[in-house]
Amino acid sequence: MTIRAVLFDFSGTLFRLEHESLAEHADLMRALTAPVGVAEGLDIDPAEWERRDLDGDLHRDLHIKALTAAGAQDPADFYGRLCSPPFWQPYPDTAQALGTGLPTAVVSNIAWDIRAVFARHGVEDRVDEFVLSFEVGSVKPDPKIFRVACDRLGVHPDEALMIGDSEEADGGAAAVGCRVEIVPPLETGQRPDALLQVLRKHVA
Repeated sequence: MTIRAVLFDFSGTLFRLEHESLAEHADLMRALTAPVGVAEGLDIDPAEWERRDLDGDLHRDLHIKALTAAGAQDPADFYGRLCSPPFWQPYPDTAQALGTGLPTAVVSNIAWDIRAVFARHGVEDRVDEFVLSFEVGSVKPDPKIFRVACDRLGVHPDEALMIGDSEEADGGAAAVGCRVEIVPPLETGQRPDALLQVLRKHVA
């Protein structure tokens, strides 16, 4: 089946949370921005953690709790940086990957509006639909979120390619018939063209 639309994950796929001021808690940052699972050693109810990307207030409360436990000097300020566009860096091929000419959706487990990140880097107009968990009421790997993305783009799931960094979360797109490709969530400087390699494989 010909690919007629592309779905992209946000964190670890198109952008990565990177800033020198976050380096002190780099391991915790990776845990807090992971698509699934609870960071080991954090006194957080797993059921609440599973819901964090559906509720902005819960997302903030749980992250501040985790940051406090980790010894962050100003957890509220630190959390603000997690949700601040300047702290999110695009991968070197993000802009080009979003410019295939095919209908494109960003499908993300997230509890804050990431559109400002795309706007800051001048690529918001290359995304046709933002399908964000806190707006649609479902989180990956729930098939619903992928169906919503495909419906909004006007394609059948078997005509869509999902590109993400998590087999568990983004791999859920396969359940509705999408093709799935996983890229490693490396530092942006260490992954120059993984998105373009995937697109060359599937998109003529």
